[in-house]
Amino acid sequence: MSHRFDPTALREYDIRGVVGSALGAADAHALGRSFATVVRRAGGSRIVVGRDGRLSSPMLEAALVEGLAAGGVDVIRIGLGPSPMLYYAEAELGVDGGIQVTGSHNPINHNGFKLVLGHRPFWGDDIDDLARLAAVGDWSEGAGRVSTVDVLDDYVARLMRGWDVAAPEKPLRIGWDCGNGAAGPAVARLTALLPGEHHLLHVEPDGRFPNHHPDPGDEANLADLRALVAAEGLDLGLAFDGDGDRIGAIDGQGRVLWGDRILGILAEPLLRDRPGATIIADVKSSQTVFDRIKALGGVPCLARTGHSPIKAKMVATGAPLAGELSGHIFFADGWYGFDDALYAAVRLIRAVARSGRSLADLNDAMPVAVATPDLRIAVPEPQRAAVVGKVAARLDVAGVTADTTDGLRVTEPDGWWLLRASNTEAAVTVRAEAVDETALARIMAVVDGHLAACGVVRPA
Repeated sequence: MSHRFDPTALREYDIRGVVGSALGAADAHALGRSFATVVRRAGGSRIVVGRDGRLSSPMLEAALVEGLAAGGVDVIRIGLGPSPMLYYAEAELGVDGGIQVTGSHNPINHNGFKLVLGHRPFWGDDIDDLARLAAVGDWSEGAGRVSTVDVLDDYVARLMRGWDVAAPEKPLRIGWDCGNGAAGPAVARLTALLPGEHHLLHVEPDGRFPNHHPDPGDEANLADLRALVAAEGLDLGLAFDGDGDRIGAIDGQGRVLWGDRILGILAEPLLRDRPGATIIADVKSSQTVFDRIKALGGVPCLARTGHSPIKAKMVATGAPLAGELSGHIFFADGWYGFDDALYAAVRLIRAVARSGRSLADLNDAMPVAVATPDLRIAVPEPQRAAVVGKVAARLDVAGVTADTTDGLRVTEPDGWWLLRASNTEAAVTVRAEAVDETALARIMAVVDGHLAACGVVRPA
């Protein structure tokens, strides 16, 4: 018996695709057989499995568990919850690995799997190895036992451990938009423990996402939260993606704080407690954040975009904090080193409360640059890397130096620009930042010229 995965579902950081075409029950079962084989050959025997609230997640989770058990590993099911709850369970339950069934922030008809082995992300060549095992049917055999454990209360209690802020005279008033994603039940229990006044939106998990898509990286999806903050006069608002590992924030003036700016705020109290610490930001992040980390006495570190490489970089550098523009925030200070939007929310609230200032004041205190959003330009799968390579060749001929940590990041006298191949979709991504709108327009004209020379036109 063997199985071949749709190659489009084999991503660098996880396995994901359109359910019914690129992904189905047979794929989930085969993934379970292959992962069980890897775990057993490494000397392990127990796996924890969780899932998000997508309509296809129960079906995929059931097939995955069957495959894991047939491969001879015992399975602990923790049910519906955010991906960070799965990571927490994998760290605390004495297991050898974990799998979360989740489509994250992808479209409604997508789903997938995030994997952890030995408290480390399972990605890149690891995923290719699973596919090779499945293709030849090189699977372990057995009859693993399946049990169910409820970890939600323990996870929420762990989120609150270390809360050390005395109740302020004026408690914070906070809005929370769960986007009908998997974080909702945990947020409901967390806000019952946190001090302050809390207003909750779209808490019930619903894979139809009837209110808006659960992706705080798209400003349109923050409209409900922004309206709530304005209507109630709240101090701040927090939003989460479909599986609770990405955070978005709105200050009391209704301004969006993207992940790099949230990282800049979180850096100040951390560096006060841990002077000289390394703090990591991804290649999409604003130069103002790297400058701020340095000004606060920290060591800024540029890293590839992606939760798996950033986790690896944190281990390599000993960094206690890392973040991405997209809203993945990683704490190894008082936490486990994985991206957890709920824990990031707790630490952000703590930072605001300890400062004695509002989030809007903290936002105002940081430098501002003019930047594009993360622009995604559709390019067929085989051509994505080729486009970046062609632009790299053009830069080389022109004598322009680019940082190649992840794609091409080019520093200009009045800003910078980035071109990279997306790891999650058939697209190249562009981001640019400058001192003012005139400089930004000039930089984007340079980028558009390079892309046009490679046969790629950015949509107007």
